[in-house]
Amino acid sequence: MAWVHYLYFTDMDAWLETLLTLLALPKFGLGTVFVVSFVSATLLPMGSEPAVFGLVQLSPELFWPAIGVATLGNTLGGAVTWWMGLASHQAFEQKVHSAHHLRALDWLKRLGPKACLLAWLPLVGDPLCAVAGWLRLPFWPCLGYMAVGKFTRYVVMTAALNGAFNAYFAI
Repeated sequence: MAWVHYLYFTDMDAWLETLLTLLALPKFGLGTVFVVSFVSATLLPMGSEPAVFGLVQLSPELFWPAIGVATLGNTLGGAVTWWMGLASHQAFEQKVHSAHHLRALDWLKRLGPKACLLAWLPLVGDPLCAVAGWLRLPFWPCLGYMAVGKFTRYVVMTAALNGAFNAYFAI
């Protein structure tokens, strides 16, 4: 049985390495930005800004396409997180919350889908999407607010990093 475990993880490592190698190729730059942006919007702890910034540094003419692709990928990842929250709610409807959690849930209910505008925030943004799904906030308005917040973040972060990088290296 140990050989099955070894074979599975060896193949998985090889597959992952091949995928990462393909995504690192310049011709797949926007694809890489999409995948990284999508995955980083789930509850996995990673950021997509370095991928967007790196692509823009390599190909400055891709500034707006990179922003658009990153926004799309990150928003779709936020949508998946929303659905994960909804599924969690349906699975654990009788969950007991602490007073702190109840206050946060009450605040989110009062704000409604507009709270998803904050989905761009580090550490709390992705769980916020999950909680919006948990609370069964309307999907499409939540998705719209997520997209606006994430688009704004990518424009500001990429422009700021690009300006700082170019100023530092006098490019």
